[in-house]
Amino acid sequence: MASSRAEKSPAVLETPTALDAGESTPPAPSTSEDADKTLEALGYTPVFKREFSKWSSFSFAMSISGVYGSLMSTWIYGLQAGGAAAIMWSWIIGGAGAWALALSIAEIASAYPSSGAMYFTLKFLAPEEQVPILCWIAGYVNLVGTVTGSAATEYASSQMLLAAISIMSNFSFVPTSNHVVAIMALLVIVHATINTLPTVWLNRLANGYVVFHVSVFVGACACLLAQQKNKHTFEYVFTDFQPTSGWQPSGFAFLFGCLTPAWIMTSADSTARIAEEAKDPSRIVPKAIANATTFTYVVGLLFNLVLVLCMGDPVELLKSPSGQPVAQLFFNAMGRGPAIFFTLCGFVVMNLVAIPGIQSGSRTVFALARDDLLPLSRVWRRISKRSQTPIAAVWVYAVMEITVNLLGLASATAIGAVFNVCTVALNLSYIIPLVCKMAYGRFERGPWHLGKFSTAINIWAVTWNGFMAVIFFFPTTLPVTPENMNYATVVFIFVLIFAIGLWLTHGRHYYIGPRAQATTQSGFEMAIGV
Repeated sequence: MASSRAEKSPAVLETPTALDAGESTPPAPSTSEDADKTLEALGYTPVFKREFSKWSSFSFAMSISGVYGSLMSTWIYGLQAGGAAAIMWSWIIGGAGAWALALSIAEIASAYPSSGAMYFTLKFLAPEEQVPILCWIAGYVNLVGTVTGSAATEYASSQMLLAAISIMSNFSFVPTSNHVVAIMALLVIVHATINTLPTVWLNRLANGYVVFHVSVFVGACACLLAQQKNKHTFEYVFTDFQPTSGWQPSGFAFLFGCLTPAWIMTSADSTARIAEEAKDPSRIVPKAIANATTFTYVVGLLFNLVLVLCMGDPVELLKSPSGQPVAQLFFNAMGRGPAIFFTLCGFVVMNLVAIPGIQSGSRTVFALARDDLLPLSRVWRRISKRSQTPIAAVWVYAVMEITVNLLGLASATAIGAVFNVCTVALNLSYIIPLVCKMAYGRFERGPWHLGKFSTAINIWAVTWNGFMAVIFFFPTTLPVTPENMNYATVVFIFVLIFAIGLWLTHGRHYYIGPRAQATTQSGFEMAIGV
């Protein structure tokens, strides 16, 4: 049982689900009214409509990973890391680490269901005197990870559309960074506009994500296996390793391929950010995270297997004029028509990742602003009377996405740093509360938890993802040049310096961490209406 503290988690969450024989458990909240009472016990007044059900929450979680489109966008990392074996083993090993992290997030989200997600949980997991500084750093790092993750999704979506156009032109059209950035900005505006709709419409959109996604995945795999006559062997799939990175030992390069599963599965807490819009968040949200991540891990392994079996010459794929190796693979194996179709399907899937991505990201902005962590917090925490959603937060989040992606005008190396920063920043923002959970013993389990395996899974999640956060700062090719330098280190250090500097100059004078609205000391009140 957690030690006493100034603020305890709500009583309804203090009784864990019984996993041991003979242990009885009173029922946890199962209605929207009960969920609202739980949120009030956590310190906040409910402002969202609870529309998300068990299915739509699972579909939302699945759409955030968008394994079909996301894998198409990031498959190049494993391909560059060493080809077939690097692709497969980086997914198996790296995916296991990302899966453990997602399960750990789900367990904590069950206990403290709030739009603040992992940032907010530090209010209960860390000692009271450490809460302000830890929440400040975790909040800013998480926001950067969330923004760069969404920005990378929009950028990849734009690349996929242009790859399909390139195939249509028989590769006479070669996309440039200007094309990608222009399409990206247009897509962000469309996706942000959709996110100004009321929650009931966002819920209806989410309901269909999984059906389309799974249908495309099954169709693509079936067509590839049927039409590619010269398949590789299973021995080739798991043993052919062709390192070209220059790193020694050469096997070290396979770690760079782990960026693919990390990027796809690292946004598990995005579903936790819609906890205030779910009907029974302490059960629905963690189950959605756990089930969707498990499904993504298994389906991603199968998709990787099919792609590697059917990929032909990996060097040819890396030289594709479209800039998308998987789109080139489709073209080589199935011909022009099917390649265009399945690449456009990838584009649609990435859009279905981007829409809930903005919803999740805007809820992050709202939650941070609600606690006065951001400049102009009074603006970003406003809720529209029309849609009952934080429209101002939606649009400032969209502007941040576009701003980040302007790096694409500089170079492909610069935009590559966005993918790395996303993974590193999000992982760090998750590791901080997990370490506090294990170190201070203040965690009180919710209705969904990992039982006796909790600590072991938490340790694996922290160890692996902490290690990979360091690896993702390394340049993927030696010797290092301005063209292949990994600028994620520069971006991340800048973020830390900015967050710490803002804390020293402003935050420490007023910020007390996530707070109950009734005791807000800044004098701000929740603004309803825009």
